[in-house]
Amino acid sequence: MNDPRSYQSGFGNEFATECLAGALPVARNSPQKCPYGLYAEQLTGSAFTAPRADNRRSWLYRIRPSAMHTPFKQISAGNLLSDFAKVPTPPNQMRWDPLPIPSAPTDFLEGIVTYAGNGDPHAQSGCGIHLFAANRSMTQRVFYNADGEMLIVLQLGRLRFVTELGVIDAEPQEIVVVPRGVRFRVELLDAHLSEGARGYICENFGAHFRLPDRGPIGSNGLANSRDFLTPVAAYEDNDAPTELIAKFGGNLWSAQMNHSPMDVVAWHGNYAPYKYDLRRFNAIGSISFDHPDPSIFLVLHSASDTPGVSNIDFVIFPPRILAAQDTFRPPWFHRNISSEFMGLIHGAYDAKAEGFLPGGASLHNCMTGHGPDAETFEKASNADTSKPHYLTDTMAFMFETRTVIRPTQQALQSHELQAQYSDCWQGIKKHFDPLKR
Repeated sequence: MNDPRSYQSGFGNEFATECLAGALPVARNSPQKCPYGLYAEQLTGSAFTAPRADNRRSWLYRIRPSAMHTPFKQISAGNLLSDFAKVPTPPNQMRWDPLPIPSAPTDFLEGIVTYAGNGDPHAQSGCGIHLFAANRSMTQRVFYNADGEMLIVLQLGRLRFVTELGVIDAEPQEIVVVPRGVRFRVELLDAHLSEGARGYICENFGAHFRLPDRGPIGSNGLANSRDFLTPVAAYEDNDAPTELIAKFGGNLWSAQMNHSPMDVVAWHGNYAPYKYDLRRFNAIGSISFDHPDPSIFLVLHSASDTPGVSNIDFVIFPPRILAAQDTFRPPWFHRNISSEFMGLIHGAYDAKAEGFLPGGASLHNCMTGHGPDAETFEKASNADTSKPHYLTDTMAFMFETRTVIRPTQQALQSHELQAQYSDCWQGIKKHFDPLKR
């Protein structure tokens, strides 16, 4: 039997993995009788007729078929929402303090709070943006999301993702992507710590995430395929009662099972969960002048129906060296057609002097002006740019979308919303003097 905590390297590869020798059928995907009395089941994440490069599917060989459960019944979704049109969207700059760790026992699913989103899971377009905070493991229940794949950004505490296709252990500054429909549960590996676990989720309703093309950058740089890790097969064979929770059509539904659904003994294909260590990102930047667009920090993107325009971009701001001379090095003041939801995983963000905390978040919507605060502007305007600036203690990220990100009512009324966020720009001085060039 293989080590359930080992991984296969590569993004979108055709993997083949088995826990028992010979569990993978030879040549045939669905033989009349599978080895070890297993059941063959295909899990498909793309249209059957999608081009080969875009086709996503895996064959699973499991102890029981996934259809073995009672009928679903709708349950409360708590703070997990998919309707983003209930309240008007203000164009204000917004920023939130970190989501507090709950005092009552709360697992990963119970700890999800929806902050914003756009589009519609029914139309398979757009995204949901959530934060989560948990202090206990999921026990005797598993979850799957039929509305979209989940990109999970860990900020505090180590987590174990026990999925149908294997086990993923992850820590802060790593991300985990669970494809649409894959069943999983989340366990806290640091349950003894009082602070629990915390992070961010981008629920992608649209096309699955993929690595971006590098274009003029060439064959190297950004995220490398070999640094994406997919789990090997690992199964559970027990008859313990298990609750199966599904997110479907924006609602949560519950069914009962008389066994663990994590019973896949072998599988092959390219539709599987994976993780990536953001610290392995090879940052690209200017070595002459000017501050490049944030697209040079693109890790993953979900394509839209418009060529060159993404449904969602996942961008990070990692440790790097700023070397551009005679240049304002932090992000300049800007307004974008795209909307930006940012989070801070670790350290400090170079465009804000204070107020943007690890675990916190900010939202700057379409054509809303934003940029460095007054203190950062003065410091960067007078910095010695003949020397490089080493950013070493930082890791921030951004979910960028082509459509307006609509905050939920619970986010707008949250105690964590910083009511005075816009004050950080009010102290910017007027330097204009027509008599001085």
